[in-house]
Amino acid sequence: MIMKKLFKINIVLIIAFCLAMTGCKDDFLEQDNPNNISPATFWNNIQDLRYGITAVYDAFSNGNSYRLVDELARSDYAWSNGWQRPNNTNIYYQQTFNEASTAPIQKWSNLYTTIFRANQVIAAAERLAGTHGNEDTELENTQILAQARWHRAFAYFNLHNHFNSGSVVIWDEVPTSATGYYKTVSSSQEVLDFYRADLMYAEANLPVTWVDGNDERDLGRVTSGSAVALLGQSYLYQGDFATASDYFKRVIDNYGYSLTPHPMSNMTTYDELNEESIIEIIYTLALIDGKSSASTANINQLLAGSGGWFGGVAANWLIQEYRNDPLDFSDERNRVTLSDGSEGFRKYSLRTSYSVAIADDDDTPYYGASKTGLGAPFNVKMTCFWRKHTNWDLAESEREVEGTDGTTISGVNERLLRLAEIYLNYAECQIELGNIDEALLYINKVRRRAGVQLLGPIGSGEFPFNDHDNITYNASNLMDHLRYKEYPLELSCEGPGGDRNIDLRRWGVKKQRFIELSQREYVGTSFQMENEEGNLIWKWGALCDEVAIGDGDPDWAEFQEAADLYNESQHAYWPIPNTEVIANPDLYNF
Repeated sequence: MIMKKLFKINIVLIIAFCLAMTGCKDDFLEQDNPNNISPATFWNNIQDLRYGITAVYDAFSNGNSYRLVDELARSDYAWSNGWQRPNNTNIYYQQTFNEASTAPIQKWSNLYTTIFRANQVIAAAERLAGTHGNEDTELENTQILAQARWHRAFAYFNLHNHFNSGSVVIWDEVPTSATGYYKTVSSSQEVLDFYRADLMYAEANLPVTWVDGNDERDLGRVTSGSAVALLGQSYLYQGDFATASDYFKRVIDNYGYSLTPHPMSNMTTYDELNEESIIEIIYTLALIDGKSSASTANINQLLAGSGGWFGGVAANWLIQEYRNDPLDFSDERNRVTLSDGSEGFRKYSLRTSYSVAIADDDDTPYYGASKTGLGAPFNVKMTCFWRKHTNWDLAESEREVEGTDGTTISGVNERLLRLAEIYLNYAECQIELGNIDEALLYINKVRRRAGVQLLGPIGSGEFPFNDHDNITYNASNLMDHLRYKEYPLELSCEGPGGDRNIDLRRWGVKKQRFIELSQREYVGTSFQMENEEGNLIWKWGALCDEVAIGDGDPDWAEFQEAADLYNESQHAYWPIPNTEVIANPDLYNF
């Protein structure tokens, strides 16, 4: 297992960097721009660049750049509130957010914090290039510059895909005066061209891997392969499927990535920074300089199992998909020993069991209990909780895992992008380009790893001896499968937060999706199970089942508000926050 936490966000370095920025200049209070760092006090050598790029990674690791729970809430993936069903006042779930809402304000602010820090490193690295007098140090200078440009690009990748139809402010330099902070929004195409240029520079100047022999200190840094992957997604999101396909195939073929053998490797602290990881934020439960460096951005809201809230739980339709993910009975991993000692099969797929917690999953432990249903109440119409980002395999309750400030935390790394997503992105391109067999090939690679039935006629494809669904696929039914089964089952509740919203928007289906989901009906179902002492107990209303129209319990209804209130022009993107509008008088001064 790869050792984790090898590239740590060292708070001491960040403090040193910040002190150097504000340094002890006599005329400091007279400066118009606190980011105007004098070369006389900082940015004079490679060590200063190291401090600077560490601060950039720190901003990159801040959960406010992603707002995963809020992005889930405004997608079709989650029921999100923090209270028991049916009460829901979450503005993102209801699609009533606006420019004064917390999520877009904090997301915008932290992405631009990353950009401002990256710009300082970029300016210094460009100025110091050629001055070090040492070939190794010059290479490090170039690689720090490439990392800073990658981070600036990733911040703009997120801004472009999430805010104001892609029209945001471009900062390509460190401001030199107070008026330098006032800039006009650029067009969506200008922003796209800007961050693609950064990614192309990063691709050309970052290594394929940072691991050199036994030196693992640099694991977690961004790489050339990650730049190529983001370039591919930038073209996919614009509908240029041929160009996107070329980039994705390069990621698949040229950078040494491969699917991990087991889904668990991508969802727990086990086997982090593995061969499938493309972009990953490193967190740890260990104290660094007396402080926690673990994630605090999502855990309280995401977890509704043991010791958590109901801020983001899987939507009812998604629960049905996870419960119905069909096993591949030819896969030995799906064989288990039943309670009576006989041999049988898992209740749910490996992918389901390690993505979510469902009450009648007797094959997977949960918070110290041998069976999932014993590890949490699964009551008050909360029947399925994401395992991702949580400490279900490390503690008996989230309340046992606390940071230095008393908040619950998770040391699980954030997998922002992994190879399975690239496989599915590539498959989407192939469907659009008419290459159905190629699309099936890569979808089935993901499904085979998940231990589920493959798509296509029996005996077909790369794995003819595995179980198949015996369906002949065309562009229409395979695209529906990809959009509403494969993407959600493999990737829900992970990534940089808003991928699902980007997808629903670019497919042009988000409004209709909410309407369709709002018409589905569900009920809660009770069942009996054995407790740890072997006694039968009831789990009342602990399972969610979809039923025919007219037979459902209205308390289980979902997406009614979204179906009614979602407006493409208002809600497809986050609005530019009012804090920016007020602070920047030139924002719309075309």
